[in-house]
Amino acid sequence: MRKPRHNQGRPASGITRGTGAAALLAAAGLLITAVPAQAATPPPAPPVEVVPGEDTATPALVEGLHEPVDAKAAPADAARGHLAAKESRYRIAEPRRDLTPVRTVKRGADETVRLQQKHRGVPVLGGQYVVRMESSGGKRVVTGTSGKYFTGLTTGTEATVAEDVAVRRAVSATAARLGNSRLTKADAIRKEGEKSQKAQALTGTAGGLVVIPRGEGVLARHVTVRGTNPVTGEPVLEEVYVDARSGFPVLQYSGIKSVTGPKAASARPAAAGTATAGAAADEPAAPAARGSGLRLDGGKVDLELSFDAASGRYGMTDHARMADTSKNTLSTWDASSQDVGDVSGQWPSGIKVFESPTAEFGKAATEAGAVDAHWAAGQVYDYYKKQHGRNGLDGRGSTVNSLVGVTLFGGSYVNAFWDGQKMVYGSGDEEFKPLSADLDVVGHEMTHGVVENTANLVYAGQSGALNEAVADYFGNAIDVTASGRSMDDPDAGLIGEDLCRTKSARECALRDLDDGATTSKNFLGVTFGTDNGGVHLNSAIFSGALWDMRQDLGGELADRIVYKALSEYMTPLDGFTEGRNAVLAAAKDLGVTAKQQNVVKRSFSAHGIVPGWEDALGVDTDQLLGKLNISGTGVQAGGGWWTASQSNDDGSEPYSVYAGRADGSGNPKLISPNDGRFHVYPATDGKTVVWAAYGTTSLDILSRPLAGGPIKKLYTSTSDISGLRVENGVVVFESFGIFGDRHVAYLRPGDARPTYADGGSFFLATALPSISQGRIAYAKLYPGETDYLLGVEVLDLKTGTKTLTGQLGEPQSLGQTGVNGKHVFWLTDDNLNDTGQMGVRRADLDGRNVYDIAPEAKPRALHAVDLTVSEDAVTVSSQTPDTQWRNETLSKLWQLTTDGSRLERVSCNRGEQISPAAVSGRQVVWLDGTTGFTDLVTRTRPAGLCG
Repeated sequence: MRKPRHNQGRPASGITRGTGAAALLAAAGLLITAVPAQAATPPPAPPVEVVPGEDTATPALVEGLHEPVDAKAAPADAARGHLAAKESRYRIAEPRRDLTPVRTVKRGADETVRLQQKHRGVPVLGGQYVVRMESSGGKRVVTGTSGKYFTGLTTGTEATVAEDVAVRRAVSATAARLGNSRLTKADAIRKEGEKSQKAQALTGTAGGLVVIPRGEGVLARHVTVRGTNPVTGEPVLEEVYVDARSGFPVLQYSGIKSVTGPKAASARPAAAGTATAGAAADEPAAPAARGSGLRLDGGKVDLELSFDAASGRYGMTDHARMADTSKNTLSTWDASSQDVGDVSGQWPSGIKVFESPTAEFGKAATEAGAVDAHWAAGQVYDYYKKQHGRNGLDGRGSTVNSLVGVTLFGGSYVNAFWDGQKMVYGSGDEEFKPLSADLDVVGHEMTHGVVENTANLVYAGQSGALNEAVADYFGNAIDVTASGRSMDDPDAGLIGEDLCRTKSARECALRDLDDGATTSKNFLGVTFGTDNGGVHLNSAIFSGALWDMRQDLGGELADRIVYKALSEYMTPLDGFTEGRNAVLAAAKDLGVTAKQQNVVKRSFSAHGIVPGWEDALGVDTDQLLGKLNISGTGVQAGGGWWTASQSNDDGSEPYSVYAGRADGSGNPKLISPNDGRFHVYPATDGKTVVWAAYGTTSLDILSRPLAGGPIKKLYTSTSDISGLRVENGVVVFESFGIFGDRHVAYLRPGDARPTYADGGSFFLATALPSISQGRIAYAKLYPGETDYLLGVEVLDLKTGTKTLTGQLGEPQSLGQTGVNGKHVFWLTDDNLNDTGQMGVRRADLDGRNVYDIAPEAKPRALHAVDLTVSEDAVTVSSQTPDTQWRNETLSKLWQLTTDGSRLERVSCNRGEQISPAAVSGRQVVWLDGTTGFTDLVTRTRPAGLCG
């Protein structure tokens, strides 16, 4: 049985907020909101300073130590011995049992030992502790520690959900995140002999048990889902954590690290065991040579090459830089014949390094971006080697591979990414050069490799934004240093400013580290489904602070401070506050003056990164339920009531269903039982609440009257469901088959089994249902004479009549449906244009008089992802695609009159607004991310145009 609920006081896993772990794990109480030490010139024997963690007995940061440890022991053993000897300080009872070595980095007399926490033998997500030591004259002392060790974990480690069930549910959750808000022609499952069967675009690989450090701990099965986005064709890498006792996905985020974010196509890290670095490892090394080539900006650069005497050709394989590391090289490969889906996560067959008959590479290598990529990779390698003593991205001199010129479906691909083992650069397009054309982009992507092999900042929420910030900082620092540009230059902070063919630097830039972004004005709370929880949206807040510091302290010192903070202080779940403390501590450790320490503090304060900064965010809406601590379960409304799922204050307990009055009166009611299952996807008509309860092998659809009474089990399903709706005892939902088929089903009062609107035909698909006044509307995919067709169908439950609405054009994609007493509405995409705009279409209930109340082709048309309908209004959630993330690109709510004569913003809130549900009239409830929490809020009328 779960503990009684407390006043909700932690960030949601649905909308990110707070520290890195709070944003990622919905567990702010587990991590550190540390108070920085006062700036002072470090005395010869500094006093010990201990920064406590919150809701853990282990300190977040300990500075000023000079405590002897065993000089002859292995570094990890010496570090754990220190923690054991100081149990009263660290409260780690069995360091040798519960902390396993990750890596040890030695630099001169300094040793940095990273240790991974385990709970009863199971790894703890983000649980990492660092011990810093110094050796001199045959003696070794500990100088400090930092990180996150979660002392409150008590959960058992026996899983009751089978591994195959967890994999299936992880794949289903990923499919839902990627494409289930639309029904497209790609959803067709072909008959045998008719083209090909629908490909299984996604596959899951079990990665073992993990303890998520929420409260007492949540035991989860980690599943990595790879494949291709069924809607866009882009590569997918999804990290999914499935509750090991109920089977519900409790944490989910993308592992793709790209320079622009998922607005452009992106790619996934390499699969475990894929050895891209060894592509030519068994071949004899060709003699080193030197050549040259022209960069895309026209500048001539020297290139380290190899020469193959047998063919008489020069190749872009640099042996010289890694001459002391055996066969490892820095190589640049021609991937212009490869689709991004073929190179991400694997080494594509048939590619070769760029070659030339002479040592001077010509126009083809220049235009492909190969000269830029090869030269820039050498510059980044040299920077880390010369400035920080780091041999390669992993610190051990591993091969550095760059793949250049990849395409998307044979066309333009405007992005670049690090996939865990190599850099991949897109071909560019008419406006953008190949993505290797700017040194700061190359530096950014290669720095992701450095981060991965040091602090390994989890790429989601604030820790992901910190990851991006560090990549931006070092990428730009390398570029500015190489170009000789002054830090006072107004364009010095621009990232990607040299990528464009016609636009100015400032118009072209992806981000500006000198844009003055602050937490109070610019931090945007979003779901992990949007930019991985704001990794690009919010990164400039932290990178801007680092850039300010570089402007005031100079590049050499600032770079040393940031590198030391990254490599010796930061840990995987750090957020902005922990990152600030790491930089301050690293500066102090380097012996900066009091004045310089104040410069570091001032840089962070100017960007609002101070303890408690999250409390400065506000909204223009009425809150109905705060800090839901949920992810992806949605909200519904009807009959003057709302219903939503909510977890407890630390997010460690399974979700429960609550319901309340939409006017805010009275107290919310707990509807679901306290039985250890996850109770999700609730819906109400103001009389009854229905929802799904996830168990170890199946899920139940349950119902309960709002007035009170027993809970009734309506149906048990082994397939996943979504889109639950209820009206006068009729329950509607969408069911997902194991082959990717989708079907709308409904249960009448007393039905033992559901009825499928499409008859359950394997070769038909129905999806995205709505119900009103005895009619069910849904999107339908069905075979035509020569191809599959899309339409919207209305089922009259009283007569059994099905009416397919008339068509305007030929829809390629349909979104959510909505129905009221007079009309049926839906989202439609006829053009599949690059902008992603969708029309809002309306028809009479008999299928006639079809027209667009918001045309798809209209200027400033909506980029809709969701829709909800009352008798008076149609409310749409619309997200504007862009190559740059900002508030204006996030999902906002827009409301139209049912004839489309007026269009207004529902709220002027910042951040993300999702899952709208119409109450009546013009009132809507939704999930709002402005404060960084997932709050359930409402407005009774639109806010206007919001300027």
